Amino acid sequence: MATGCPHLNQIRQVTPSASGCEECLATGDRWVHLRLCLSCGHVGCCDSSKNKHATKHYHKTSHPIIQSFEPGENWRWCYADELTLAPGIHG
Repeated sequence: MATGCPHLNQIRQVTPSASGCEECLATGDRWVHLRLCLSCGHVGCCDSSKNKHATKHYHKTSHPIIQSFEPGENWRWCYADELTLAPGIHG
């Protein structure tokens, strides 16, 4: 796992925006797994979900780092660098 990501300084202490995918909840759609944006707290569905709202959020906002929002998982991913980050790594 990488630790040299230049985007670590964008990680914030966030409050999740919803208990599930924000956009799917609004439209009544379903998701497979959830991702938490570590810049703003947006909760979106993963790329295995048909809507891919977490990735769409990245393309809309350029917020680069997400964390799994699944119970028992704490891995992180940087979209910009396409790197898996060690849990608990901060800028």
